[in-house]
Amino acid sequence: MRLDVIGNISRDLTRYPDHRGGVRLGGAALFVSLAATKAGRRAAPVCVLGNDLAHLPEAPSLDTLDWSARLQARGTSTTFDLEYDLQGELVEVRTDYGVAEALTEHALGHASTHPRATFHVCCRRPLDVEAVLAQLAQTTAQFSVDFFLPSAEAMIRAAAPWLSAAGTLFVNASEYLLLDQAVDCDTLREVVVTDGPRAAVVHSFGRRVASAVPPPRYAHEVSGAGDTLAGTYLAHRLRGATIAQALAEATAAAARYVAAPSIPIPAPRRG
Repeated sequence: MRLDVIGNISRDLTRYPDHRGGVRLGGAALFVSLAATKAGRRAAPVCVLGNDLAHLPEAPSLDTLDWSARLQARGTSTTFDLEYDLQGELVEVRTDYGVAEALTEHALGHASTHPRATFHVCCRRPLDVEAVLAQLAQTTAQFSVDFFLPSAEAMIRAAAPWLSAAGTLFVNASEYLLLDQAVDCDTLREVVVTDGPRAAVVHSFGRRVASAVPPPRYAHEVSGAGDTLAGTYLAHRLRGATIAQALAEATAAAARYVAAPSIPIPAPRRG
């Protein structure tokens, strides 16, 4: 079964006080899909690409992804300027959504034609989370969700009516506090809570059922680590792994990711 990942693919600039970072390929839909694919689950980004990233499906480094759910649009793709502190905490984010303004309409259309698909929804602006989750819940599609801290408070509040229908929620420690204020966490089937280099835990209907400490690695790049964890976790759960097994695999994958160089933006093929 394929995992259809609704979210952005972007051109990113990451910046750290010690001069790490730089221009790279980014976006939650990309990182979740790549991680799921590496973990053995076919994945398709449900995204909108601008003219500047139209060549991505032809890039050898990305040819393991199923690109059939993308929408090609005129204009430029989403850009993120992400500033972090030395501890890897996000300090500031500046965004130009570009063609991703069309993501909601594209996602709704895709979901309506694939009512039995398995979805992961990256609850990030500019997606209309209420419309997308309402449609998925109405069609009883299997879906999971994650959030992005700068917009998490508003997105969690918008998503709240449908979160009890989600298979898995992914939040960091700060987002979990917001989640606990918006919904009764005892009604949630599976909540994966990450906390940087500290232990990640899973709560099921309010009870802690698993934990795993990521292997220690030097963090070359933290942007995308949570998405890598989510994609890996989902792939293993869909393949029948236990919660504890999936969490161990996911934390290990996230640790490998932060230690690796960033994903460069592939150059278009000539000719």
